[in-house]
Amino acid sequence: MEAILKVNDALKSLRETKLSGLRPVSEFFDVQRISKPADLNQATSRISYNTRYFSGNYLLIVALLAVYSVITNYELLLSLIFLVGGFALINKFAPEATQVGEHTITQKHLYTILFVIGIPLFWWAGPFATVFSILIGSAILILGHAALLEPGVESDYAAIQDTV
Repeated sequence: MEAILKVNDALKSLRETKLSGLRPVSEFFDVQRISKPADLNQATSRISYNTRYFSGNYLLIVALLAVYSVITNYELLLSLIFLVGGFALINKFAPEATQVGEHTITQKHLYTILFVIGIPLFWWAGPFATVFSILIGSAILILGHAALLEPGVESDYAAIQDTV
């Protein structure tokens, strides 16, 4: 129960800090502001500005890509369910040592069995390929969007606000 409260607090803090800066969809997908940058300097300045301005939207894109990648990789999804579910079940139903015949089974034994089975399953599911596909996919989407979208009018006044 305590772990659920910690996760809930972490999600609230994430929502208050990063996701509070979500820009409206109409602004994020404003096709009137899409243009090819004239040169590398302009592309770099657009990327610099847009990654700060749309950071909440980009974080949401990365999270959605991660969820999609895990859901579509059934082996990875099953291995994660096995490991997390096994850990939760051991904590809930086996806090004390259990006597089976002449053998005493402790939580440590159950965790060992869980990891001996779960880690090879997890490794077989290809988590590194999934992580790299998330990184590459989100980098292409974010850098492409940030380079092609012209900064809004508010970016012209950013320098004035910094000096005031």
